[in-house]
Amino acid sequence: MDRRIFLVLLLAGCSSPSSPNLAQATPAPAPTTPPAGPAAPPSSGDAGFDEWRGQFRTRAMGAGLSAGLIDRELTGVTPNPRVISLDSAQPEFSKPVGDYIKGTVSDERIARGQRYRSELPFWPGIEQQYGVPRDILIAVWAMESAFGAVQGDFDVIRCMASLAYHGRRRNFAEGELIAALRIIDSGEASRAQLKGSWAGAMGQTQFLPSNYLATAVDGDRDGKRDIWGSSNDALASAANLLAKGGWVRGQSWAREVTLPADFDYSLTEGPRETPDWWAQIGVRPADGRPWSAADLLAKAQLAAPAGASGPVFLLLPNHFAIRTYNNSTAYALGVGLLADRFAGGAPLVTAWPYETPLAIGDRISAQTALLRLGFNPGEPDGVVGVNTRTALRNWQKARGLTADGYLSMEMVRRLNVEAGALPAA
Repeated sequence: MDRRIFLVLLLAGCSSPSSPNLAQATPAPAPTTPPAGPAAPPSSGDAGFDEWRGQFRTRAMGAGLSAGLIDRELTGVTPNPRVISLDSAQPEFSKPVGDYIKGTVSDERIARGQRYRSELPFWPGIEQQYGVPRDILIAVWAMESAFGAVQGDFDVIRCMASLAYHGRRRNFAEGELIAALRIIDSGEASRAQLKGSWAGAMGQTQFLPSNYLATAVDGDRDGKRDIWGSSNDALASAANLLAKGGWVRGQSWAREVTLPADFDYSLTEGPRETPDWWAQIGVRPADGRPWSAADLLAKAQLAAPAGASGPVFLLLPNHFAIRTYNNSTAYALGVGLLADRFAGGAPLVTAWPYETPLAIGDRISAQTALLRLGFNPGEPDGVVGVNTRTALRNWQKARGLTADGYLSMEMVRRLNVEAGALPAA
């Protein structure tokens, strides 16, 4: 046989269909499955809560928190019905501002605060660094936790999860829950330390978790921001919060003033002008003392929280800085008036009048009447805020009444009669 023919036949035999090729002989690799993430926490027994928790888990991971942290801290958590009840509760009666202040500025509180202003050694450092007077800080301390004695024992994680699931303030509560988880993740405080009020405010000066992350400071320089166990840390943190909230070093927070008999009360909660501007229309300090040079530079707003028959104030910018703690005129007045008494100030010149508490039905009916009469207070909800007071002032002025924006039982009656909800007397 020709040698060349033999080689061709040999090669052809090696490549015949009965001889499998290399690709056919090697088994294909098995498909790979991506590694599973941590399993979601077991059911809480509440399907709605579990659904919210799953959605929150995704959002929290998107905010940079690990699935392991989220699952560890939310495992075993169930909605707290007490927290949901407190968040939903609308007070049946609205406490008059005068009664609130009388309960706040008590003799016992004044005596304790005056002791603390001289006994605690860290005040000069805090005042120098942040510019907030010790008397204001002691008043906040008294109002928020009875000088550190009543800090609350609610689990902040469970509180915020309950509020978020409840849904009335979901965005707020989820933001605070993420902040609380960040605190735990940082190692600054353990889950067991995160105790506070039902609304999630923590420590001696009742900081929300986001406040803690943004403004808490290590006042005693021990390497920890301990607003629970260290009064120095708690009060320095409060000073930092107020400073960031706009506290003006060297200025007062407010002054009680007197008004001329024919004063236009519709100017209350209106323009912010200097004391000299207000003096031109008859507004004078009630105690007769002159304004300080620093206060003369401030833009002040007039307020008559109990109407024309009660004390009237010019609110300086520091009043509104106090409201970074609680955006309530009554709360800020309580802090400021208590601070004044700690510093040896005298009681108010004008006494708080007797006020009848308004039931929620009275408040809602007044708001509904204002709406029907063309003076928009916003959605009738029983909360007498700035929109309701503005609408009431406008109605009072249009009817030739003293336009102080104060909702008394007499104003409730008049509004309901005019709106046709009550018969005329």
